[in-house]
Amino acid sequence: MTDSRPQAESLWSPLQNQFFMGLWIAQAVSNIGTWMQSTGAAWLMTSLDPSPLMVALVQTASSIPVFFLGVAAGALADIIDRRVLLIFTQVWMLVSATVLALLTVLNLTTSSSLLLLTFSLGVGSAFMSPAFQAIFPELVKRKELPAAVTLNGVSFNIARSVGPALGGVVVALAGPGAVFLLNAVSFVGVVVVLYRWHPPGRWNPLPSERLLPAIRMGIRYARYATDLQAALIRTGVFITFASALWALMPLVARFNLGLGAAGYGILLGAVGLGSLIGAAIQPYLRQRAQVNELVTFSELIFAAATIALGYLLSLPLLIIAMLIGGIAWLILMASFNTMVQTVVPSWVQARALGLYITVFMGGMAFSSILWGIAAETMGVQTTLLISGIGLVASLLFMSKVPVRDGVHLDLSPSVPWPEPRMVIEPHRDSGPVLITI
Repeated sequence: MTDSRPQAESLWSPLQNQFFMGLWIAQAVSNIGTWMQSTGAAWLMTSLDPSPLMVALVQTASSIPVFFLGVAAGALADIIDRRVLLIFTQVWMLVSATVLALLTVLNLTTSSSLLLLTFSLGVGSAFMSPAFQAIFPELVKRKELPAAVTLNGVSFNIARSVGPALGGVVVALAGPGAVFLLNAVSFVGVVVVLYRWHPPGRWNPLPSERLLPAIRMGIRYARYATDLQAALIRTGVFITFASALWALMPLVARFNLGLGAAGYGILLGAVGLGSLIGAAIQPYLRQRAQVNELVTFSELIFAAATIALGYLLSLPLLIIAMLIGGIAWLILMASFNTMVQTVVPSWVQARALGLYITVFMGGMAFSSILWGIAAETMGVQTTLLISGIGLVASLLFMSKVPVRDGVHLDLSPSVPWPEPRMVIEPHRDSGPVLITI
């Protein structure tokens, strides 16, 4: 019996599109700047206010804008020119990072101003993310979409591999202000590439929409789209528990292991390197396993990595654990994102992505607060243990919420068919007409 599962496209096939390659490189550089910023901000907070809650709030400040603005951002990306929206958001983040850099260099940064400007960067990211991911189908063939989504994850995780370590080195040599300034510069490349891109006008047979009705329509669509619901539920449950690893890693690095900023960057870099390996093996795994099986197994691996973070005191062993966790992380993120993009039609795609990003980043933001409070009460090790056990236990309930991707579904809008042209106009008394369909 032959395997009916379709052959996966090469991971690198979308890079044959010159604009996609240019945008991918520019975004990789910007992502490196963003991860350097995250490392610098978290490390700076441990000096301004080292309580676990305040350190966790740095992640919350960057994530929570998406919870409140993600759906609106997705609706906006569906109804206006995505290129203009993307350029505006990049400039917004450039200005925010520049202000934070100047305040830090002048020793004027407080814990409140750090959180406020981190929040401002989060607002820009909230409006950028749905629009950025929604242009992928305009750049690559539909069968290449999983590879394009994975490459986007590769770009993000190249940054995670390089950015934290580089950010730690820059913090050690020149201070957090230099990190924030480099992040501001990193947005320039994306602006240039987008400015030079002139996409063809999007054909849409549906009537134009206004923002508030578009938001309501997107939510109504998600209410009845079972495949989209499954992807959102699985994403939300996973990130609720998985966020503990990201929120508490700075504390593990600094206080459990006695590492400096560069050591914290090495741990994050191990996760990023694992993500690169995950990207390389994902096409192979997609050919040999159903997406639901792949997601479930990857969640188990990430749960083990979370527990290891709390209990392994050997840095080499912990690096290996984080590398394996990074493989699982990339596979999960690419699988969830591909599911969301491929089970919805194009006219609501950015709104579906907005909902996905809202669930993901909102779960990250609020769960980070809870894990920070739990760490203050029970300790970091116990909190990470509870997170890992909770992730495993959640899979027992998620067996009733299977997920799939829809790469081979035809979800293009159905438009009125043209009236057939008659070769000969029959007389009304000419007799019966045979119609073959």
